[in-house]
Amino acid sequence: MRITVLAGGTGGAKFLLGLRDHLRDAFPDGRGGTTAEVTVVGNTGDDIQLYGLQICPDLDTLMYTLGGGISAERGWGREHETFVVKEELAAYGMPSTWFGLGDRDTATHLVRTEMLRAGYPLSAVTEALCARWEPGVRLLPMTDDRVETHVVVDGERPGTTRAIHFQEWWIRHRAALPAREFVLVGGADAAPGPGVVEAITDADVVVLPPSNPVVSVGTILQVPGIRDAVRAARGPVVGVSPILGGAPVHGMADACLPAIGVATTAAAVARHYGARPSGGLLDGWLVHDGSGGVAGDAAAVAELDAGGITTRAVPLLMSDPAASAALAAATLALAATLAPGPL
Repeated sequence: MRITVLAGGTGGAKFLLGLRDHLRDAFPDGRGGTTAEVTVVGNTGDDIQLYGLQICPDLDTLMYTLGGGISAERGWGREHETFVVKEELAAYGMPSTWFGLGDRDTATHLVRTEMLRAGYPLSAVTEALCARWEPGVRLLPMTDDRVETHVVVDGERPGTTRAIHFQEWWIRHRAALPAREFVLVGGADAAPGPGVVEAITDADVVVLPPSNPVVSVGTILQVPGIRDAVRAARGPVVGVSPILGGAPVHGMADACLPAIGVATTAAAVARHYGARPSGGLLDGWLVHDGSGGVAGDAAAVAELDAGGITTRAVPLLMSDPAASAALAAATLALAATLAPGPL
């Protein structure tokens, strides 16, 4: 089985951990792994250059999480991290110390930056970094071209606007500045990274995990050619709602969705992606069933079914590895009912 997942950071990483665990049980290779092949197309719109370093937060979160090096407490950066360099930068009065650059994490950015300056594309650099972490998936940047998500917010004078880097809006301001628009700088001229289109079109299943539909999955889909590849995928496309009972479990999707005119509901996000028979992306969609003390969205099932998106209500809370694996299993089970042949 070939599975391709379009993923951002924390939510996508947790889903992928569950997917890997499920596949090891469902399709074992006899050596503790799986015969299934998982390709992850990672968001690079969050990338930022600081202190001369090329930082790829989402790619690193995926790599560290699947490679066992993520900070379990923070959900980003390295485990057993120290922040001596950050403290020294603050002592010098550097203005960008709002970004949590850890000492161990800095080594990754140094290696990446050195390789990029030597002429290697980001896809080759990512492959080299993953050789150390062995994430158990093929991690592909959505593009080798430099792109950055910027956020248009209100300016200092009434009636004016200004643009800031997504990381500054997300981390420094905690998304408290109302977002008027999200702009993928360089996106119109970007091309899908090597292997990205083929991984999508040739997959037996394409998954849109519970990553931010605006600045994670949505950013990946902005790269010319990727949305068309999803529409043309030979296998079913199944999404998992990042919204449970009208609120995101992780991240700040509720601060992003209003900027594109989408309500913070599971049904609204599904309609935003659209039904593939009608020119959209989705064949199937999973919403929360109301378990775990979190309000559910089962009432949206009939509406979305009628609109051409086969929808099921299942537990979406990834509270532990077993729950994440069960969600992955439910995702593939729904895909199996939509596939033209056996999975």
